[in-house]
Amino acid sequence: MTQVNDFSIVAEVTDLYLQYEEALCNNNLEVMDGLFWDAAEVVRFGVTENLYGSDEIRNFRQNRPNPKIEREISNLKVVTFGKDTATVTLEFRRIINGIERYGRQSQTWCRFSEGWKVVSAHVSLLPV
Repeated sequence: MTQVNDFSIVAEVTDLYLQYEEALCNNNLEVMDGLFWDAAEVVRFGVTENLYGSDEIRNFRQNRPNPKIEREISNLKVVTFGKDTATVTLEFRRIINGIERYGRQSQTWCRFSEGWKVVSAHVSLLPV
């Protein structure tokens, strides 16, 4: 039977997610790239884009028109399944073009020999 929410694994993935959040808000491409799986199979669905593979994700980040992401997160939930799989979900609030917007984000993380990596991510905004 798979153990759900081993405390030490939850803490480990939470710490990694918070590193990702800091890198996202500060446009630290090296950290973001390092936390995503470097493979053709990784997927990131964004607010306006569907990205398949690490090359598309990296290219999007390098050419993002507004690289500074300022937001407040809430309802951060990390759920682990065994020692090698986790999901991260959260809600966020951002000001975009002077308008307060709310959104949500989810990520699936897997542990590889080189460490934890995001293998799938989704970001969406709620309707205004």
